[in-house]
Amino acid sequence: MSRAVIMSVLLATLIVVGTSTPAWAAQLDARINPNTETSPFKMTYLKTVFIEYPNGGNLFDELQGKEWTVSGSADTSNPGVEDLLHQLNRGIANDGSQAQIDDLSVSYDFHLKARNINTSIDYRVILEGTLTDYVITKDSQRTLIDLGWRGLTTDKEITIDGVEINIPINILRDYEPGVYTYFAGTEAEEVLGKHLIDADFILAQPLTNWHFLFDPTGINVDAGTFGLSEEIAGFVVSSWTMGESSLREGRQVERVFEAEIMSDERYVVRSVQSADQGNLAAIGFGALDILDGVEIAGVTPTPPEDYMTTSTGDFPVMIVYGMAGLAAVAGIAFFFVSNRSLKNEQQGQQGIDPSRLVGYQTSASSGGYQTNRGEAQLRDDTDYQKTRSVYENTAPQETTTPPPTMAHREEAACGCAASAEMGSECDCAMHGSCLCDASCGCSADICREQVQSMS
Repeated sequence: MSRAVIMSVLLATLIVVGTSTPAWAAQLDARINPNTETSPFKMTYLKTVFIEYPNGGNLFDELQGKEWTVSGSADTSNPGVEDLLHQLNRGIANDGSQAQIDDLSVSYDFHLKARNINTSIDYRVILEGTLTDYVITKDSQRTLIDLGWRGLTTDKEITIDGVEINIPINILRDYEPGVYTYFAGTEAEEVLGKHLIDADFILAQPLTNWHFLFDPTGINVDAGTFGLSEEIAGFVVSSWTMGESSLREGRQVERVFEAEIMSDERYVVRSVQSADQGNLAAIGFGALDILDGVEIAGVTPTPPEDYMTTSTGDFPVMIVYGMAGLAAVAGIAFFFVSNRSLKNEQQGQQGIDPSRLVGYQTSASSGGYQTNRGEAQLRDDTDYQKTRSVYENTAPQETTTPPPTMAHREEAACGCAASAEMGSECDCAMHGSCLCDASCGCSADICREQVQSMS
């Protein structure tokens, strides 16, 4: 596969990912303060519906070029919001929790946009309010708080200012009656009839499967320098989060519901919701427990002494530090060995292997000059071109020297004259043998005997 094709695929992937909007389902954000009577919470419900018409048709003609938005907000002064508050509190009580919603505000936003091959409808409903009655009991040691209220769900129709916000198909019924007729009485009506305000999965996921961390900033000696609010001064903050794929929660996948409609053309309706998410925090160190089938947390201002866990499952911090230490030691050892290997490469044998050299005598023939210093040469000439002198190809330089005298020429026949000039013992006398010819004029006994024997 060519580089151009690979780059084209990567660019197309980035475009698709960058232009797509994640369709999350329920998202919970709450911070419970056991030292106060009420605590804030926020719940967001999201869903996206796709109406596909790949072959065109009457449904395409009905939706072509359309784009609109329906949005609004209200509080408990609105009858619809008050009805929703009662529905949620009834559901919390049915789940066995004693907590209740004390105040509630609702904002909603529905957006339809038609395209050439499909139409998307984005649904968003946001609930913000305060919880109360979540403290079960409190003493000087700890406070028990109720966490069983998390499943904020209702399957009833909720109408605010004339807009039904809980059943997705109703927005088509009220604002696109022509489109609604294609879905009424079909499987698509069942797909689009699943209620939006649904957090059952957040309640069904046990808190022991959530990821647990605690922040000890509030009990640090210099905590005041961080500008902490008074509610967490002197306390740690416990947090539980869910929504990511893990060994605790399992693989989190989006929930897709699909239905086909056979009319003048084949149409497809698809509802998409990603995995629910939850971020739940409590002021203090929270230890989970179950009371009468309801999940609770025992909260203390500080963690127990010698507490060494960072997540659900009692995974010890010392193991984390130990693993980090082993990684550091392994890194140091790696660099040490690498540095030593590099030095060995620089200081090792760089020339000819001595095992390939052999010694030999020089100037051993008649008339030559031999010393007690040896020379060496290669056993063979296999790689001679790699080791020969770079000066062999250069032309010898001509030098002008005066011609030697006859006496020097005769003495040079055996080299004894050189020894005489240096004031040293005759080289032949030192070796006990003379290899000179009959022209040698050396006065040494060994040389005279050699000359006489050759005459």
